[in-house]
Amino acid sequence: MKPLRSAQWFEGEALRNFSHRARARQLGLNAEEHIGKPVIAILNTWSGINPCHMHLRERAEQVSRGVWQAGGVPMEFPVSTLSETYQKPTPMMYRNMLAMETEEILRSYPVDGAVLMGGCDKSTPALLMGAASADLPAIFVPAGPMLRGNWRNQKLASGTDMWRFWDDKRAGVIGETEWNEIESGLARSPGTCMTMGTASTMTSAAEALGLTLPGASSIPAVDSAHHRMAAASGMRIVEMVREDLTMSRILSAEAYEDAVTTVLAIGGSTNSLIHLVAMAGRSQLPLSLDDFDRLARTTPVLASVQPAGKYLMEDFYYAGGLRGLFSRLRESLHLDRVTVTGRTFGEELEGAAVFDDDVIRPLDNPVAPEGGLAVLRGNLAPDGAVIKYVAADPALWKHSGPAVVFHGYKDLQQRINSADLEITRDSVIVLAGGGPKGGPGMPEYGMLPIPDKLLKQGVRDMVRVSDARMSGTSYGACVLHVAPEAHVGGPLALVRDGDMVTLDVEARVLSVEVSDDELAKRRSEWTPPESKFERGYGALYYEHITQANEGCDFEFLSRPGTNPEPNAL
Repeated sequence: MKPLRSAQWFEGEALRNFSHRARARQLGLNAEEHIGKPVIAILNTWSGINPCHMHLRERAEQVSRGVWQAGGVPMEFPVSTLSETYQKPTPMMYRNMLAMETEEILRSYPVDGAVLMGGCDKSTPALLMGAASADLPAIFVPAGPMLRGNWRNQKLASGTDMWRFWDDKRAGVIGETEWNEIESGLARSPGTCMTMGTASTMTSAAEALGLTLPGASSIPAVDSAHHRMAAASGMRIVEMVREDLTMSRILSAEAYEDAVTTVLAIGGSTNSLIHLVAMAGRSQLPLSLDDFDRLARTTPVLASVQPAGKYLMEDFYYAGGLRGLFSRLRESLHLDRVTVTGRTFGEELEGAAVFDDDVIRPLDNPVAPEGGLAVLRGNLAPDGAVIKYVAADPALWKHSGPAVVFHGYKDLQQRINSADLEITRDSVIVLAGGGPKGGPGMPEYGMLPIPDKLLKQGVRDMVRVSDARMSGTSYGACVLHVAPEAHVGGPLALVRDGDMVTLDVEARVLSVEVSDDELAKRRSEWTPPESKFERGYGALYYEHITQANEGCDFEFLSRPGTNPEPNAL
């Protein structure tokens, strides 16, 4: 076995070695409990304000149990929680902060390996990005999806049904009584959204990368199997340290390609494009929007899970879970690569099966014949944009209409329901100023609201275009992540009311019918906005954030290079 990294702290005759051992005694550890044993950092994103992770305090105890049983020493570290439900302007702005925290904790403490505990949207990529940069043995424990919601004998889907019933309320279809009942039935247990939102998309991607125990991402948060998975992950990380099975040995180009294929096959969140590009950048591996679009052409959507299907994650789990879906994608996956188990991806699919063909479709009866995401380009999105077209009205997959433009979310809020707003069901709603710098943080504004007056006419979907993101639980003909963003002078900043905007999903086109000369003239009249931050993390973020097509990482975090080990003596 390779010498333990933690031995630099605890073993030797120098004064600092003595001091570290003395402080271990202060922690209540006897020498025989930790000397010569792998020290395992448990990075826990539990907090009192993150309902998705409210059970992770208990799961950390189960992880610790597994670490002790395998002969390791567990050390729990509380890290940033990134609560999607509460953090403003958006946890996306703080994803890189958690990634930095993860990397520096693993680098600066006497740690031999790590268990990463997360699940709520941005916590998964943040933990994995930081751990990839630190490059120690690490295993991911997904928080797991919550139970199905319930209201008047209807299954409720967190996020997806919130948007649907909100539109019904604004249209006058339901009233305050029904709305208040839905509030209490929408999210009724610990765990992440039980739709195929960003949380389940990214935990599924983590499993596809080979960074979880087989089947871990599909287990409901409150199922006893989740307890057992946590303990088993604690046991396995100790062996990973002994095998020196580091992140870089697992995260290959083939692993990232399989993660993309998985996201497409599950009808996953548009946010996955940003996160996987950033994660691959930390592994110093190329991954671009073009790779998503290339694989989308040959990858069918097999998971019928909301918002791109009709079921929920609990149904997906009982139908065979992600391992069941992998069993149907075998011909499209790289089966010889290693996973956290030390076995190959293919070996871990032994015995995987599907138990409900309507939830996880066979290849000859997919939800959609091509991956549910499409990458668009054109004079409105030179560096790309994305649409989850399987969650949109097919009648809008090819559409041209006059733009109704809003500059910033406040402008949208103030005018979208104005009786004087000139807008029809054929219009294209455009939001400029919702990107990485303009948002700031690229908030989930992208499911732009349909005006009340159109909702009352029965309109439930329209083409909407922005440089913002949207929740993975959302739906509709929403074109997102337009790059470059308006705030840095992207073409979206130049669109005016009445300009004809064209969306063509099949042709992968997003364009505005304005001549190059006219766009150049408008650009010459455009004034760059000032930074929204004068100091602090916001200023750091604003100065270093990259665009959506580049993963929205900080350049200084994704660049090649290594840092020296800290001087433990």
